[in-house]
Amino acid sequence: MTVSLLQILMEIPDCPSLKDKRRVVKSIKDKLIHRYKVSAAEVDLQDSHSFAQIGAALVSNSKDFGEKILNKAFAFVEDNYPVRVVDYKIITEFYG
Repeated sequence: MTVSLLQILMEIPDCPSLKDKRRVVKSIKDKLIHRYKVSAAEVDLQDSHSFAQIGAALVSNSKDFGEKILNKAFAFVEDNYPVRVVDYKIITEFYG
């Protein structure tokens, strides 16, 4: 079993309130879940007004497939949302 993980640390400029930031983060998570069939959550910086950290995971039988999907998911976030990516990484773990 192969588990591929995506972690994105992003700045969300022009968010005057925590409510606005959470609206953007929820939209990103929902789109990743429905479009790429991954599990996604805001994993850190929940109380920050302008920064968010989102994690996504995909279980598959191939490292190449998992990383390909997560690269597409990352590109989707970068191209379609008003965020500035500070850092991101994709890692794959093997089990069993």
